[in-house]
Amino acid sequence: MTYSVKIGISAEEHDQFVINHPLTNILQSSSWANIKDTWGNDRIGFYENDQLVAVASVLVQPLPFGFTMIYIPRGPVMDYGNKELLTFVIEHLKKYGKKKKALFIKCDPFILLADHKVDEESSDKTFGQQVINNLIDAGAEWTGRTEDLAQNIQPRFQANIYADAFSEAALPKKIRQSIRTSRNKGVEIIFGGMDLVDDFAKLMKKTEDRKQIHLRGKDYYQKLLETYGDQAFITMATVNLQERLELIQENLNAALKLHESFTEETPQNKVKSTENDIKRYQKDIAFFKDKLSKGQEIVPLAATLSLNYGQTSENIYAGMDENYRQFNAPLLTWFETAQHAFEMGARWQNMGGIENKLDGGLYQFKSKFNPMIEEFVGEFNIPVNPLLYRLSNIAYTLRKKLRSKH
Repeated sequence: MTYSVKIGISAEEHDQFVINHPLTNILQSSSWANIKDTWGNDRIGFYENDQLVAVASVLVQPLPFGFTMIYIPRGPVMDYGNKELLTFVIEHLKKYGKKKKALFIKCDPFILLADHKVDEESSDKTFGQQVINNLIDAGAEWTGRTEDLAQNIQPRFQANIYADAFSEAALPKKIRQSIRTSRNKGVEIIFGGMDLVDDFAKLMKKTEDRKQIHLRGKDYYQKLLETYGDQAFITMATVNLQERLELIQENLNAALKLHESFTEETPQNKVKSTENDIKRYQKDIAFFKDKLSKGQEIVPLAATLSLNYGQTSENIYAGMDENYRQFNAPLLTWFETAQHAFEMGARWQNMGGIENKLDGGLYQFKSKFNPMIEEFVGEFNIPVNPLLYRLSNIAYTLRKKLRSKH
């Protein structure tokens, strides 16, 4: 076999290869480098007899003293079962790294190590283990089956929904009831882009404050929408408080009228149920009037921001307003997000990362949609500067641990 390499292939050639490859992933799209614009970027193509057989969109992070670190998110995109090709790719990535004064190259291939269906036994992938062995043989170092979500740049576990197995009827009964309740409470779903970004950013800020975490700002969400154009969308749940107030007022009047008609012979359980309804309606009316007095009428409750790429979709960010949690808006929003992605042609949607031990809040929420829990092989380091690699990797690992605590 005659292999060759080219640095700086066109975005069109790169994307055409990635989109049509089984390992397609938005983090290896040429546009993702525009999002990560504080990093340098090159698109590298690897050819067999002049036919493109592997690509890598590499991100180059400047380090002190003129050194760099190189990261290939969810890549390279290639056949990891072809050991000869893999050896060639790793060798030439090292050569590229030396030109960039990289201490090491980090990559996390889009290769599954195991599937974990909710409430079922996990299914290990023999090919995943083979890929690990092949990469080690080619000179990469595996960081292992990490146990903490924060130990990796990209989540090692993600919740994925597949279009061919997804429907409202297939959801657990309790989740279907919650979605139905949300609709019955007047929650409406709208889809948009830049027209919704202001409200989306506000919901994300509320989520930041509630979870005491640091997320992105409006400028970043705008960049995502601008970069991916009509393949990016915001799903937003809203409610019209004035309409809800008028409806609840009608319900209260009917309940009061019914209560007035009761006699001593009226069953006490019916009396008690009606009195509880009256209290609930009065509480809701007070809530709606308070919000309306502050100028709120059509209120954003929850939202997601998704990016489609080829036949894939990524639910990148999600936020909600805790003040309106009684509307169950997040469940409806996430359901409609996936449904919309599939209507746009996506074969699957990644709901995002979850805790590696399948025991945290992210897992508990996302598992409600019966996703496939996918475990990836994780990260590999390709040493470029053997002398400084060990020290720099220790420093990098320590920095990630410290950042994960904040």
